Amino acid sequence: MRPLRYSINVTLDGCVDHRFGVADEALHRHAAENLARADALIFGRVTYGMMESAWRLPTSGEMPAWTEPFAETIDAAKKYVVSSTLESVDWNSELIRGDLGEAIRALKEQPGDGLLVGGVTLPLALVELGLIDEYEFVVHPRVVGHGPALLAGLSTPLDLKLVGRLELESGAVALQYVPAG
Repeated sequence: MRPLRYSINVTLDGCVDHRFGVADEALHRHAAENLARADALIFGRVTYGMMESAWRLPTSGEMPAWTEPFAETIDAAKKYVVSSTLESVDWNSELIRGDLGEAIRALKEQPGDGLLVGGVTLPLALVELGLIDEYEFVVHPRVVGHGPALLAGLSTPLDLKLVGRLELESGAVALQYVPAG
C-alpha cells in the first residue's frame, strides 16, 4: 500500500498562505525531492489551479533558474484533482469525483512509492478520514498574524510522532511526523 504524505509550508504562527513562506533555492530543492518521491500528486481545485498557473511548462520566464528542477518535476508528475465543479483537467491530470475516501483508498492500494497531497482544504478532509500516513510541516521563521491556519476546523486533536527533521539554509525547518499510536 502506498503511503499518503502531506507537505505544507507554515509560519511560526500557523499560517499556511503560500505567499508568506521563504521561497529560496533550498526550499525548492527540498520540495522537488518530495515530488520526485511520489508516484502522483493529489490536489484540490484551488491548489491545482494555483500550481498549474505557476509551474506548467514553459513557465513565464520570471522565475529564478534554481526553480527549474521543481518546475520540471511538478510539470511531469501524474496529478489527481479532487473537484465537483471542474468539468475537465489536463496537465497530466485526472479528475476525482464521488466518494473521496473510497477514491483515495483505491489510489493508496495501487503499487508504488507513495502519494503526495498539498493544499489547505483537501488535506483537512483527508485527515478527518484518517487517510494521511505521513506529515511534513516546513516551518518558516516568520510570524504574519493572519491568514488561513494549519488544519483549521479539525474536529478532534491529531497526535503525531516526530520521525525526522531537516534544517534549511533560510532557517525554515522541515519536520516529518507520523500519526502517534
